[in-house]
Amino acid sequence: MNKTAGKYHAVRRRKMSVIIILAVLLVLSMILALGIGSVFIPPTEVMASLLNALFPGLINTPGGTADIILNFRMPRILLAVLTGVALAAAGAVMQGLLRNPLVSPFTLGLSSAASFGAALMIVLGPAIFGAFFAGSVVFLGLEFTTKSLMLILSAFLFGWLSVVLVYFISRARQTSQAIMILAGVVIGYLFQAGLLALKYVSNDDALREIVTWMMGGMWGATWQTIFILTPVVLICFLLIERRAWDLNTLSSGDDVARNLGINVDRFRITGLLIVSFAASACLAFTGIIGFVGLMAPHICRMLIGNDYRYLLPASALMGALILLVSDTVARVILAPVEIPVGVIMYVLGGIFFLFLITRGHGRYLS
Repeated sequence: MNKTAGKYHAVRRRKMSVIIILAVLLVLSMILALGIGSVFIPPTEVMASLLNALFPGLINTPGGTADIILNFRMPRILLAVLTGVALAAAGAVMQGLLRNPLVSPFTLGLSSAASFGAALMIVLGPAIFGAFFAGSVVFLGLEFTTKSLMLILSAFLFGWLSVVLVYFISRARQTSQAIMILAGVVIGYLFQAGLLALKYVSNDDALREIVTWMMGGMWGATWQTIFILTPVVLICFLLIERRAWDLNTLSSGDDVARNLGINVDRFRITGLLIVSFAASACLAFTGIIGFVGLMAPHICRMLIGNDYRYLLPASALMGALILLVSDTVARVILAPVEIPVGVIMYVLGGIFFLFLITRGHGRYLS
C-alpha cells in the first residue's frame, strides 16, 4: 500500500511540475514579448515599467517606454494569452465530451461560425440597431462600446450553434468519429460561405474588418477588450475545471458515467456551451485561429496523460504559450510589417500533425 501511495504521489508531483514549468515559461515569454518589437526594450526596463505601473513612483522609467509596454504591447499579449487559454481548454474539453481526439473549435466549425456571427453584426448591426449600435456603456471607469458587446453575443450564438449541430449529428444512429469530423468541416464551410457573402455586400470599412478576422490576428487588442474577455475566460475555465472528475469518468464510456450518477446528455451540452462561450468570445476579436485547440491538448497528453484535473490547466497554459510565441514571431519576423498569426498557426499545426503521423505512428490520434 505504501509503495502504491508513493508511486501515486511521485506521478502527481511530476504532473504538477509540468504545470509549474509551463506557468514559468509563460510568464518569461510574456516579459520577453513585451520587449520585442520594432523598438527593442531590455527586460530590465520592461520589469521597471511593470513595477512602476503597479507601484507608481517606485521606479523612474522613460515615459515613451512605459507607454509602448502598457498601452500597445500589453493588451495584445494578454489577448493572445486569453485566446490561447480559451481555445486550448475548449479543445481538451470537446475531445473529452465527444470522446474524439480530433475535435476542436477549429475542426467543429466553431471558429468559422463565431467569425461569421461577428461579421454579421459588423455589416448589419448599424442597420438593425441604429444609433444604439454606435453607443457606449461606462463600467468601472472604462468605456465599452455597444458594438463590442454585440459582437461577443453574436459570435457566441453562432459559435455555439455550430457545436450544437455537430453534437446532435454525433448522436445520430451509427455515426462514426470520421463522420463527426466531416460534419464539423461541412458546417465550417457553410459559415465560410456566409462570410464570403458578407464580404461581397459590405462597404470598404466593414470589408477590411472581416478580412482581418479571417486571417486571424491580435490587432484588435485594447484594454477594453481585455476587461471584457478576462472574466469570461476565467469563469468558464473554473466552471469546467470543477467537472474534471466527470470528464475522467466519461472517458470510460457513457454507461459507466451514467452508473456513477452523471447525466451524460446534460453534461455534454452544458460543457459544450461553456467552452463555446469562452472560445467564441475570444474569436470575435481575433478572427479564425486554428490548431491551438488540437496541438495543446495532444502535447500535454504526451507529457502528463489523460487525467483532466491536470490536463485542463496544462493545456490552457500550453495553448497560451503557443499562441503568444506565435504572435511574437508574427510581429517580428518581417518587422516592421506584421503578418497574421493565423499563418504561423497553420504552419505549426501542419508540422505538428505530420510529426504525429510519421513519428508517433498515429497512436496519439487514436
